Amino acid sequence: MDSIILVVHIVVSLLLVGLILIQHGKGADAGAAALGGGGGGASSSVFGSQGSTSFLSRSSAVLATIFFITSLTLAYFSGQTGGVDSITQTAITENVKQTETDLPDLPE
Repeated sequence: MDSIILVVHIVVSLLLVGLILIQHGKGADAGAAALGGGGGGASSSVFGSQGSTSFLSRSSAVLATIFFITSLTLAYFSGQTGGVDSITQTAITENVKQTETDLPDLPE
């Protein structure tokens, strides 16, 4: 279960980074007009004049929500493992159990 959530978390994080890099900032339109971009609306004609902004922002909001949910779920599952704190404690307890069974009973 943890590995599935971890894979979803990594995929969503990569998609979120890519989606954010695709978006342009609020000042990008002013910069394009200052450089003589003239046409203006041709760059967003695939989604319509305002469609790309709302589609990309909604998609990034959905991916961000999924990212936070998977982050909280992974944090919850990592806190549920109540086992040994370190690998040295595991090695010490296994050695003690082996030596206790190997020792002969001493006369009193």
